[in-house]
Amino acid sequence: MLCSLFCLHFQPAIVLGFAGFITFLHYNDERRAVPRGQASSNSGCGCGSNTTVKGPIIGGPFTLMSTENKIVTENDFCGKWVLLYFGYSFSPDVGPEQLKMMSKAVDKLESKHNQKILPVFVTLDPQRDTPSHLHAYLKEFDSRILGLTGAASAMRQMAQEYRVYFKKVQEDGDDYLVDTSHNMYLMNPKMEIVRCFGVEYNPDELSQELLKEVTSVSQ
Repeated sequence: MLCSLFCLHFQPAIVLGFAGFITFLHYNDERRAVPRGQASSNSGCGCGSNTTVKGPIIGGPFTLMSTENKIVTENDFCGKWVLLYFGYSFSPDVGPEQLKMMSKAVDKLESKHNQKILPVFVTLDPQRDTPSHLHAYLKEFDSRILGLTGAASAMRQMAQEYRVYFKKVQEDGDDYLVDTSHNMYLMNPKMEIVRCFGVEYNPDELSQELLKEVTSVSQ
């Protein structure tokens, strides 16, 4: 189902207030990390090193907003290989490591193998991850990463289409964390999900797996 066009209604980014909350959020990130070669009980696709995702089971149309305040739909990705990561900028450990890995793997593919893959970050926390906030956040990792956000209803719709588990867990006051499986998908130029990756890859391993998928199409 196509997500309807939306208006941005965000609250200002919330400053994390104290060290105890950071420690608790770190614990939750570690708890939900999916080791390479194992399935995630929260992930619809069962992310793992050898997981292959076929057909229309995962994925679908979407309408979101980029960090440049431009409307982005699935049609903008047609004809491109896309590495799609679902996360949130307030993740203190797993999220940043995944973005670093994504950046290094994509850079290696392009520089050593002349293979281009578009890295895309889809937030599961649109309340805090506004376009301007995401732009500044992703710039710290790699300017090639396309950040996508939108209305909460649009994000929930896309998460449902892509079988991404996430849950907002309210803390004291306005503080909250996002419990999620940190899914990363490889999409082929036909907008089909061909691989689902867990969080325990290093950049070299991820780039090798991506290269296998990209080159297998041309063989």
